[in-house]
Amino acid sequence: MTRSVFRFLSRQPDSPHLRDDTHFLRLPRNSDYTQWYKLRSESRAFLQPWEPLWRPDELTESAFRARVIRNTQEYSSGLAIPLFLFRQSDETLLGGLTIGLIRRGVAQACMIGYWMGQPFAGQGHMFAALQLAIPYIFKELELHRIEAACIPDNHKSIRLLESAGFEREGLLRGYLNINGEWRDHALYSLLVPSDIKPSKKLYS
Repeated sequence: MTRSVFRFLSRQPDSPHLRDDTHFLRLPRNSDYTQWYKLRSESRAFLQPWEPLWRPDELTESAFRARVIRNTQEYSSGLAIPLFLFRQSDETLLGGLTIGLIRRGVAQACMIGYWMGQPFAGQGHMFAALQLAIPYIFKELELHRIEAACIPDNHKSIRLLESAGFEREGLLRGYLNINGEWRDHALYSLLVPSDIKPSKKLYS
């Protein structure tokens, strides 16, 4: 039975736990702090060129706990689904993927963003995460369109999106403040495959 849009917006009964044989994605938990702190600290120079400036308290446990609370609220309200990516075999944190800016009504779309810890970059982990997230977005969330934006000289991110089937649509000028500067972003999108039928309650 197709779920109503309002069921998602009010509260999904279970938090998402997406998995394959080697990876899984789930919402962040307070118990993830130690792994998150270590990975983000080690990867700071690697990540900073592609992210907003980090606040002075960015890596503190209190800031992380506030982030977990905010993530839970965003998920509960249907606005975003921030997920951590783990290796299945030993539950090592590898990075994160967020399904954000979820729009219902006539749009039925979302924006995805992601980050990967430096020790695990270039090994296919984020491509695997997208292979888990994309079917979830189209089949479970019943969205029609996935968008992603990346800085034009972030060639690795562009290759990732194109490998996952995204197509470039244009340029968003001064789109996001990244590393202290307003940066242009290339807009990519992926539309729901024709074999996935839209909900009869799509615009309810």
